[in-house]
Amino acid sequence: QVHLVESGGGLVQAGGSLRLSCVASGITFRVVTMGWHRQAPGKQRELVAVITSDGVTNYADSVKGRFTISRDNAKNTVYLQMNSLKPEDTAVYYCRTSWRSTTYWGQGTQVTVSS
Repeated sequence: QVHLVESGGGLVQAGGSLRLSCVASGITFRVVTMGWHRQAPGKQRELVAVITSDGVTNYADSVKGRFTISRDNAKNTVYLQMNSLKPEDTAVYYCRTSWRSTTYWGQGTQVTVSS
């Protein structure tokens, strides 16, 4: 059974930093692409960042230069380092992967940035 479990969310002031973690189980982690998405109240879920099995990364324009996605294959974990946070970064952040033609999501972790 595939599970994705996020952690690391919380309340932070604008300009602050948070690091999100997502631990995966039930998959061969080192071969999959991992992604972080977010959904703000009243808005559609959007892609924040992805990292391939080869370590190639891609970011939404809104977070480029502030967020960094990374992975530790030994720990089956993907991270999202978020710096210079803005109130508009407030959202529930979700971890995502695809395994054997099925897409899996974590339960989400809330990030709230106060102004």
